[in-house]
Amino acid sequence: MSNIAREQMEFDVLIIGGGPAGLSAAIRLKQLAPSVEICLIEKASEIGAHIVSGAVLEPTALNELFPDWKQRNAPLDTPVNHERMFYLSNEEKSTAIPIIKPLMPAMNNHGNFIVSLGDFCRWLAAQAEELGVEVFPGFSGRELIIEDDKVVGVITGDMGLEKDGSQGSNFEPGMELRAKYTIFAEGCRGSLSKKLMDQFKLRQSVDPQTYGIGIKELWEIPEHKHKPGYIQHSFGWPLDDLTYGGSWLYHFGDNLVSFGFVVGLDYSNPWLSPFEEMQRSKNHPVIKYHLEGGRRISYSARALSEGGLQSVPKLSFPGGLLVGDAAGFLNVPKIKGTHTSMKSGMVAAEAIVEALTTQEIEPISYQFRMRKSWVYKELHQVRNIRPAFAKFGAKIATLYTGFDSMVRGKVPWTFHHRLGDNEKLKAASLCQKIEYPKADDELTFTRESSVFLANIDHRDNQPVHLKLKNMSIWKTVNWETFKSPESRYCPAGVYEAVDIDKEPKLQINSQNCIHCKTCDIKDPTQNIDWETPEGGSGPNYPGGM
Repeated sequence: MSNIAREQMEFDVLIIGGGPAGLSAAIRLKQLAPSVEICLIEKASEIGAHIVSGAVLEPTALNELFPDWKQRNAPLDTPVNHERMFYLSNEEKSTAIPIIKPLMPAMNNHGNFIVSLGDFCRWLAAQAEELGVEVFPGFSGRELIIEDDKVVGVITGDMGLEKDGSQGSNFEPGMELRAKYTIFAEGCRGSLSKKLMDQFKLRQSVDPQTYGIGIKELWEIPEHKHKPGYIQHSFGWPLDDLTYGGSWLYHFGDNLVSFGFVVGLDYSNPWLSPFEEMQRSKNHPVIKYHLEGGRRISYSARALSEGGLQSVPKLSFPGGLLVGDAAGFLNVPKIKGTHTSMKSGMVAAEAIVEALTTQEIEPISYQFRMRKSWVYKELHQVRNIRPAFAKFGAKIATLYTGFDSMVRGKVPWTFHHRLGDNEKLKAASLCQKIEYPKADDELTFTRESSVFLANIDHRDNQPVHLKLKNMSIWKTVNWETFKSPESRYCPAGVYEAVDIDKEPKLQINSQNCIHCKTCDIKDPTQNIDWETPEGGSGPNYPGGM
């Protein structure tokens, strides 16, 4: 790629990623310094196309970014009006957990809104463009441009390459996008962000990041069942005590329900399938009631950064900084990261305006500004809750969470993550194999039918964006020790062990990929490398749902 002649474009600030963090950074930059030239690129075919509907938005950062967001017709139309939590003891029984709001601040959703996050990002993009930000969807950041140990931009992905990497008839080389400062807002496990952390050793002296996989379905349900503003969370069955996770269920829009299930990727049993756990959870009465009689209209999955404050890396480096879930600002107990991501983008903008004025190589004030922000205070209060589940198991950790929440995290200790998620798997021979029920195609479904609802578009002959660094490792480690865990943890059927009765080998169905990046995280030897595919590829979730 380096020998190809490329067009160059130069800006003051380049932003990689068109989610809440990147768009908020762009908007805040223009509010503070209207003359600053800003380019924002997004790998999806349009802003919001990789974000399926259904999220609870806490408007704290939005109130700061646009105090007049109601007059600007922000798509926050469904305020939360009722919430419930359940512990599921088995496939039939449940216990309602009283939500005592003063003692359970993470579960207090008063003043929050159930939104289509994709539509919200589309609205943010319109505000950014109105301010003069150049927004370019369909362009993926493929390579870092580093000169004199400083990031000076990125190279976008080439278009029209054949599967073997050769130039096809419609080949168009990627561009060099150069800037004084580059903001990386790629979201969880961004491919360029991962390279940055290695290049500038940003993870030194912090805990390993730990992740979850969130699998989401959007349903249209009968009108008589629809309760706009109702949200429900559950934990317990079908997961065992040592596996972190649970479900959410949000009623919003026109008879829509967002149903999702999160599984912590620090689980140890390689036979576990997060997708299948999500499917069978829908048979529990407290969930089944809401979905039965409805129809599933969309499907997605995404990795989530769950490490919390102790896993946040160094945030700045020469030439740029990390924002949003690329840095790991998710509030895990709340299952919310939009407000913290937006705030990190806004703080990043303030730091860059200062750096532009002083001509600093590195916008170092960002780290200190974030530490003084309400994001740091919020994450510090809940820093022990996620690691408590890994340390104690679900039952004891739930009791600890009650205590920790009551004192707002004001304890003299901090629990730590000692290992990466890929280091947690046990050998398949040491674990109980899990037999999952067959899909009924009414309430529960297969991966194949689910992937169809993601409207995936990967050009058939484009290069495979999922790389095995060493082909031989799969058979000796993944198959012989763990019995191909990637064929179960992938929620889209990308990885498939074939010829298992003869000479087992791995088949990669890259056209199924929904960009969750779980494989990049959970592979035992980190042998799978997820790279950005051709710009515009991947899921396509329409607006208006």
